[in-house]
Amino acid sequence: MHFMKKYYLIAPGPTPVPHEVLLEGAKEVLHHRTPQFINLMKETMEGAKYLFQTSGEVYAFVSSGTGAMEAAVQNLLSPGDKVLVVVAGKFGERWLDILTAFGMNPVKLELEWGEAVSPDQIREALEKNPDVKAVFTTHSETSTGTVIDLEGIAKVVRETDSVLVTDAVSSLLAEPLKMDEWGVDVVVSGSQKGVMLPPGLGFIAIGSEKAWKLVENSKSPKYYFDLKAYKKKYPENPYTPAVNMIYMLKKAVEMIKEETLEKVWERHALLGEATRRAVKALGFELLSKRPGNVVTAVKLPPDIDGNKLTKIMRDKYGVTIAGGQAHLKGKIIRISHLGYLSPFDTLTAFSALELTLKELGYKFEMGASLKTIQEYFAEKI
Repeated sequence: MHFMKKYYLIAPGPTPVPHEVLLEGAKEVLHHRTPQFINLMKETMEGAKYLFQTSGEVYAFVSSGTGAMEAAVQNLLSPGDKVLVVVAGKFGERWLDILTAFGMNPVKLELEWGEAVSPDQIREALEKNPDVKAVFTTHSETSTGTVIDLEGIAKVVRETDSVLVTDAVSSLLAEPLKMDEWGVDVVVSGSQKGVMLPPGLGFIAIGSEKAWKLVENSKSPKYYFDLKAYKKKYPENPYTPAVNMIYMLKKAVEMIKEETLEKVWERHALLGEATRRAVKALGFELLSKRPGNVVTAVKLPPDIDGNKLTKIMRDKYGVTIAGGQAHLKGKIIRISHLGYLSPFDTLTAFSALELTLKELGYKFEMGASLKTIQEYFAEKI
């Protein structure tokens, strides 16, 4: 039977973009060196501090979040510097790859995919390696749906000479993150997740003098991502910024401020909990030992091919969720609660998932996940 397909993006990035934000991108392009654009840039980047909960400056690069990760490494460190890096998934591995590419000396704190590093494990690693310049963490490991206790880790690192750097590419706005209050020195993120924009902007926020001191002394080669050049030019960019993305960012920041950060965090928590309950109602297990409100990673039984499942959901029903990465390819699925999503998007995702599971021959009670979600929402909304 043919039906009109409407596309639903329920993957952990890119995420849906509100039409009010999309329309801002259709505005006339301003020249980036005019007073009009510089004022817009200043207002927007000052507003972006709210997202990170910092009084420090936030810089926007024309890049993905990976560009901001690279900027953190090359601006804070010099070749040969000893660093501690937490590797518990695909994006912890990315930190390791970037650190290795720039000739750093990484000490790996390696955990099984799905585990969350604890403040005690960080403390122990720093006691063994007191000469570590920086600690690289992943606030939300998108490959496993795991969120770490960043506040507790910041408390530990604050007592040392090390600087704490965290990848908040997927966690920004989905999970509480208070840079200044917690003492997180450097946070990197991207536009296409909780910020509700298309891909195209990488963000880096520098929240401490300790971090700026490292920037001043860094000997790594850098040009496009040189933070000293961005700091000197602020609020302008030293190079051409993504003019229309800045319009869109301004609108997104206004919408987030209007909703308030606390309510945005609550919304993600609501959808996250509903998803976890629905997964269990279908008889599945979670991959993560410390699941967060960004994305839920679901273990599949051996007789269900995750690649086939995501393909049917996308191509037949118009609902895009994510599969597994690396050795988890085909073995897990990942359902997002990130960004511009509502309770009805979660219901839609599970409706399509149930239809797909039935097609794949999985035995379960039809409607089990939907009933669980609706009962939870009826109690909470």
